[in-house]
Amino acid sequence: MPKMKTNRGAAKRFRRTASGGFKRAQSHRRHILTKKSTKRKRHLRSGEMVHDADVSMLNRMLPYV
Repeated sequence: MPKMKTNRGAAKRFRRTASGGFKRAQSHRRHILTKKSTKRKRHLRSGEMVHDADVSMLNRMLPYV
């Protein structure tokens, strides 16, 4: 049986936590930052957990992470 391939795009965007979940970065921080308030940009710095409905899909995309 051949090895499973890791989805490299997902590997760069998600990290597995010790409890088996996945953490991700917030969106909307790449460009057009001048019109966004400092408070909004500051809150976007923090990470978020991936929703429970998407964890099984990430387990398939990241078999060895």
